[in-house]
Amino acid sequence: VQLQASGGGLVQPGGSLRLSCAASGFTLDSYGIGWFRQAPGKDREGVSYRSNSGDSRTYYSDSVKGRFTISRDNANNTVYLQMNSLKPEDTAVYYCARRVTWGSSWSLAINYDIWGRGTEVTVSS
Repeated sequence: VQLQASGGGLVQPGGSLRLSCAASGFTLDSYGIGWFRQAPGKDREGVSYRSNSGDSRTYYSDSVKGRFTISRDNANNTVYLQMNSLKPEDTAVYYCARRVTWGSSWSLAINYDIWGRGTEVTVSS
């Protein structure tokens, strides 16, 4: 049972990237999946979340709302994070994770049990 995040890289400010989070060993659409990021010297931050296929609600942090879009491809057991209008402050290692508890906000890491290895995003000219 694991998640694998990919798609990071170096991009200029204003550019776009699409991150992928591929699941293996479990059916991804049965779970909510969150994207987090951690910049050097900072705490891990919740970026976006998509609930399971039961209601498919989406959530975004204020810092990325209107620029990032989370989506799900059940046929490929993958969740995507489309990131547009990237800014230098988006530079971080991005992780995807599987949510298993709902007692608090989607943005709290304590609600997630399985984490992908992370993919690095650098926004720089």
